Amino acid sequence: MPPPRQAPAPPSPLARWTRRIAAALALALFVGTASGAAMRWESRRTVPPGFYRGLLHGALMPLAWPTLLLGRDQSIYAIPNSGRTYKLGYSLGVNACGAVFFGWFFTRLRHWSRSASVPPTTPTLKPPTTGDPQP
Repeated sequence: MPPPRQAPAPPSPLARWTRRIAAALALALFVGTASGAAMRWESRRTVPPGFYRGLLHGALMPLAWPTLLLGRDQSIYAIPNSGRTYKLGYSLGVNACGAVFFGWFFTRLRHWSRSASVPPTTPTLKPPTTGDPQP
């Protein structure tokens, strides 16, 4: 009878973080490239973008950061646009994307700090013995 198989050891925390960071960078690069392609396609349209397209451009703008960091020139703002309505949509999209990202990030931080923290111990008071002076 063959010996029982042992379960593989769980990956180290460094390996898990490395895998997470690599996956996040690959996803960001893919989304940034896709948003750049969408902006190039959008620039060929004849109607200038208004509020809703500004909202979409603003939401996609932070995702273009990895491709800009790698040196690829990518448009993140439509010119020409419809003016004030596009700018309002763009700024609302950037802020909504930031609120979603930072909301998720700080929720994860709170979760990690709660799971990693040890509940505080309350000091126990000893009852006075007969030989101890009373304050």
